[in-house]
Amino acid sequence: MTEDIQEVFLDATSTDTDAVRKVAALSVQQPHELIQPHALVRKKSARGNAHQRLRIGIMGGTFDPIHNGHLVAASEVAWVYDLDEVIFVPTGRPIFKIDKNVTNAEDRYLMTVIATSSNPQFTVSRVDIDRPGATYTIDTLRDLREEYGPQAELFFITGADAVAEILKWKDAAKMFDLAHFVAVTRPGYSVDVSFLPRDKVDVLEIPALAISSTDVRRRAAMGEPVWYLVPDGVVQYIGKHGLYSEDQE
Repeated sequence: MTEDIQEVFLDATSTDTDAVRKVAALSVQQPHELIQPHALVRKKSARGNAHQRLRIGIMGGTFDPIHNGHLVAASEVAWVYDLDEVIFVPTGRPIFKIDKNVTNAEDRYLMTVIATSSNPQFTVSRVDIDRPGATYTIDTLRDLREEYGPQAELFFITGADAVAEILKWKDAAKMFDLAHFVAVTRPGYSVDVSFLPRDKVDVLEIPALAISSTDVRRRAAMGEPVWYLVPDGVVQYIGKHGLYSEDQE
């Protein structure tokens, strides 16, 4: 599947929006295929193992835009926890940003597809974008649990700053029954998780998390370069569609 994505990738990042959608169709996860027994035998984890129970990372976020810090964090968590796959889940209507100007969901989804297309362990899900109403993590976890079944081990990847507010999330107590939480943080930033259920939350330091979507948007709006902060294809997508320009604000 990765070869097919690469074949249309150049078109996707230049002028053809339909080509971007081809990448999206190839990249979206196929849960029913993954949970078949014969697929489990062939599937290799980040460390080359074949698990009897799928180990799935879930990285939810606004991805406005997705940047290299997100990708490094997902890759590092996949390695440390020996995951079989990491699913990126762009939010539909992020509940904590209802009153803020957020780029439309389709642009954020397609940028995420472009950014993740070269890594065979990364896929992108539309589960939050296609669900009506505001996006809540509990709904994301329930939907993906239903897709992957009760035997799969789910690891929800989130920022350390979000974990500090996690008990304010909808049905917070129930989330820990659905997934193990991994709070990623930048070097030198400490986070207290002692108030959360024991053995349900880990903290993992990620060097590249000094990058932020807020800074990328600011730089793009000011006409400053964002090369090497976001993947090359995302730089081109932002430029082609005029995202984050001052005219859009």
